[in-house]
Amino acid sequence: MDYIQEYNSPLGSITIASDEASVTGIWFENSRFFSKALSGKYINQATAAAEQAVHWLDIYFNNKIPDFTPPLLLKGTDFRMTVWKMLLDIPYGETVSYGDIAKAIAKRRGIEKMSAQAVGNAVGHNPISIIVPCHRVVGSKGSLTGYGGGIKRKKELLRLESNAAALAKLK
Repeated sequence: MDYIQEYNSPLGSITIASDEASVTGIWFENSRFFSKALSGKYINQATAAAEQAVHWLDIYFNNKIPDFTPPLLLKGTDFRMTVWKMLLDIPYGETVSYGDIAKAIAKRRGIEKMSAQAVGNAVGHNPISIIVPCHRVVGSKGSLTGYGGGIKRKKELLRLESNAAALAKLK
């Protein structure tokens, strides 16, 4: 069974989806692939996993760096899973390009080349935004391209992280 819970962020309403044990989705309202991960049957009710996500988001939106990750359940093709796991390795307050991820995957697989566009497609279908930080992926030369929650929100998330990272360095 799927459960959903609404979260009011400074950047708009966010839906958190979970099952009994893990967070399965986080989407801003009007996101491109909103609710694709839901089974179709869901209850509007908080779960322990969703409450952990709420706590994580509270810390995040208060300009602090969360020191834990709620339990996550990502479902996708092997390629998408590879990309999404790589997103989790992007340091807070930093960005990488779609091309950087494509090169890393090609190297891991021992192949000459990997499509940055294929990586972009996988990044764009990330069902757990913010915690799985797809907003930290940028185009070549740092250009801000695509974000399911909108470019304006992507800019704000990157600005928030840059401020929090700077504050953390001062401590």
